[in-house]
Amino acid sequence: MNTSLKPGRLEGRAADPGNRIVPGGPRALALAGPGRSGGTYAHRRWLARHPAWPLVALLAGYPLWWALGFGDFVFILAAIPMAARLYAWRAHSLRPVRTPPGFGLWLLFLVCMLAGAAPLTLTAPGTVATPVGTRVLSFGVRAASYLAVTVLLLYAGNLTESELPRGRIAWLLGLLGLYTVAGGLGGVLAPQFSFSSPLQLMLPQSVQANPYIQAEMHPSLAQVQDVLGVALGRPDAPFPYTNTWGNCLALLLPWLVTAWWIRGTRRQRVIAAAALTLVIVPIVYSLNRGLWLALIFTGGYVSLRLAARGKLALLGMICVGTAVAGMIIVTTPLQSLVSQRLVHGQSNAHRASLSILATRDALSSPIIGYGDTRHQQGSVTSIAVGRTAKCKQCGQVSVGNNGQLWLLFICSGFVGAGLYLAFFAYGTWRFWRDTSPEGIAGVLVLLLTFVFMVAYDAVGAPLGITMLAYTVLWRNERARREAAASPPFIGRLDGSGRLDGSGRP
Repeated sequence: MNTSLKPGRLEGRAADPGNRIVPGGPRALALAGPGRSGGTYAHRRWLARHPAWPLVALLAGYPLWWALGFGDFVFILAAIPMAARLYAWRAHSLRPVRTPPGFGLWLLFLVCMLAGAAPLTLTAPGTVATPVGTRVLSFGVRAASYLAVTVLLLYAGNLTESELPRGRIAWLLGLLGLYTVAGGLGGVLAPQFSFSSPLQLMLPQSVQANPYIQAEMHPSLAQVQDVLGVALGRPDAPFPYTNTWGNCLALLLPWLVTAWWIRGTRRQRVIAAAALTLVIVPIVYSLNRGLWLALIFTGGYVSLRLAARGKLALLGMICVGTAVAGMIIVTTPLQSLVSQRLVHGQSNAHRASLSILATRDALSSPIIGYGDTRHQQGSVTSIAVGRTAKCKQCGQVSVGNNGQLWLLFICSGFVGAGLYLAFFAYGTWRFWRDTSPEGIAGVLVLLLTFVFMVAYDAVGAPLGITMLAYTVLWRNERARREAAASPPFIGRLDGSGRLDGSGRP
């Protein structure tokens, strides 16, 4: 009788003195649902033996979800089977559900965020009255997104190495980075390309015309805007906005380098090198100053970490790569775009005005904020300048949409914002000593939270990517501790008295 055990799987029959449910065992498969014959049972058995499928489908299938029209909501949808599996693990004692370091800070933030439902009916100072129903809907979607990434963090962190290795998470994030590079190149080559998603076509015509629905459910390769005085396509695929594209790209490139270049095969290295070279073009065409600043920060951070470890050869490669990228920009028409973008800063006053108003609103409700964004009274020039029939985009701009920090201020107050930032600050401090490639990349992603927070909102894909970085760092730390606590390796003697090298007793 075969009674051997493999990680995360039971083969044959093994005693279970505590009558516990063994992952992948008969009782665990029975709990997967009704139906003990045919395709249904086989399907449920496969799902029970491959608990990582929601996360793999989320990341590997991201272009599909974007094309179907719910790319920005897929983290919420993917959290449903993850939450169900977490509940099963806990309720049926399948495995203990661990929590990451600093999780108490995040829980306190969630409490503060949910408490923001109370003042949804109030009008914040300096803002205009808007329909309460709209605020409730917006608050609900944002709260669901925060809860979804919490489930993502816990679920990915409690998967075993046999179910989903840490390297596979990094590889999937790198794959999403390749999707983002491809979307950026598509936005440069075909900026006018867009289509109605199946989800959008299911909605009434009046709803389809809503600007928010257009951005979320009408996929496009670029946002065509006149930032430089002329219409120019700014890449955004596979995300709804150019700023989200830039934010996610900066968070994903470290994983592309780590999993596809440093840890990858020869073929993967070629793909990564090509992507890292070609992405220079959409980075410039995005006219995304926040992204440019984040990449400069990334270069400085990586150089510092490598210099501290004495990795001078790698540091030299980064310097060469940076010089080549600079030469490509300076010696091509890309240089003109960069210089023009630095000169055209019309949004600076607009952003500053909204940031000041968000801070004032947080001062009037510092504990829980106002639960949702509000609309500025008037415009940056005067409170008397508002929307008209001829200019529907004039005035009454949403307060909190110009950066995660300002969003936290108005939605959750100073206390909620402080708890949110404290969680990622603690993670940065806690995992700083992880000098593995994954550790350096993960800490960089956490640090980029603070770089982007004054310019871009992080709710949705950017926050989900950041939580997965936290997961890799957390599981790295746990693996190191388990390795330190395990007994020393003792090989097995074969018939001739030599170690067979199998590592099995």
